Amino acid sequence: MTNQKELRIGMVGYSFMGRAHTQAYRDVSYYFKPELKPVLKAISGRNEANVKAAAEQLGFESIETDWKKLIERDDIDLIDIVTPNNSHAEIAIAAAKAGKHVICEKPLSMSVEEAKEMKQAVEEAGVIHMICHNYRFSPAVQYAKQLISEGKLGKIHHFRGVYLQDWLLDPKTPMTWRMKKAVTGYGTHGDIAAHSIDLARFLVGEITDVAGMLKTFVNERPVAGTENETDTVDVDDASAFITQFENGAMGVFEASRFAGGNRNGNRFEINGEKGSIKWDLENLNNLHVYFHDDEPGLQGFRLINCTESEHPYAGAYWPSGHILGYEHTFINLVHDLIEGISTGKNPTPNFNDGVENQKVLEAVAEASEKKSWVQIPHN
Repeated sequence: MTNQKELRIGMVGYSFMGRAHTQAYRDVSYYFKPELKPVLKAISGRNEANVKAAAEQLGFESIETDWKKLIERDDIDLIDIVTPNNSHAEIAIAAAKAGKHVICEKPLSMSVEEAKEMKQAVEEAGVIHMICHNYRFSPAVQYAKQLISEGKLGKIHHFRGVYLQDWLLDPKTPMTWRMKKAVTGYGTHGDIAAHSIDLARFLVGEITDVAGMLKTFVNERPVAGTENETDTVDVDDASAFITQFENGAMGVFEASRFAGGNRNGNRFEINGEKGSIKWDLENLNNLHVYFHDDEPGLQGFRLINCTESEHPYAGAYWPSGHILGYEHTFINLVHDLIEGISTGKNPTPNFNDGVENQKVLEAVAEASEKKSWVQIPHN
């Protein structure tokens, strides 16, 4: 029996996304049959005690307290970046130059120029690269893409996307790095609107023009662990924008962390000349589909539970109707990443998608500042 070749993982960071990515590496071989076996080789973080605890919990073999040493190791094949946004570019570029494959959390970078530098580095190095827009990998979203690609909806007229949360609604919620421009770039806009932009690009196509606004509702927040100290919030709490797509469709987007009652409301609706589709992350197995040519009396949205073997990725899991969850979107993404590394064919979404996503984020910010439409170049 031939031993399966290993894919040795080095992860930089270890919090929320570190846990999500790690579970995917650990579980992907249980559901799929990848050519490479993921091995959790090393994890890196600045706080030695914390990174040791994370390595023990997540199952990594070793630790580093300097990510540069992690990249230098010859027993690492893939660098997984789950750090705050302002460190993505330096780590990814260094990893590419060291010949490591790279997967990076979103948004890809702090700016379009930085994203382009990252893309150039991975392409010049000839390494496989991905950006972690995991919501593409829900079977229902993949099936929506299939229906659109097959022409079942005809010409697309509308994309309507919202991503609503409420965890910042209380003005006493303490500061985090996600509210500091120097670390995160954008607030809600870059954190969750970026996901809606990616879904729109994936399902409908490139965005050519935007107009919109960014808004901050709470400008000062308490510093955790202090009694009276506060810090300035210098990023947006919400963004809203309209877009024109290359194919003539129009888009309406909204993202907020102040939408009370919405814990993680990532939703979209797409309307075409022949039909419509709707999806909601909080019910991620279900796709609502409507076709204009249904006979009178039966017209309306039908609910499809996308757990059948005919639905993308779903056949790797349980019998029909046995529900999948948030974590399975990461497993499906990691499956494509490993397949890309084993075949040498770069999967999507990758750093090119990260660049295009960043262009839209930046254009909306510019439009908000200028109070006018902004055109997005694609070259």
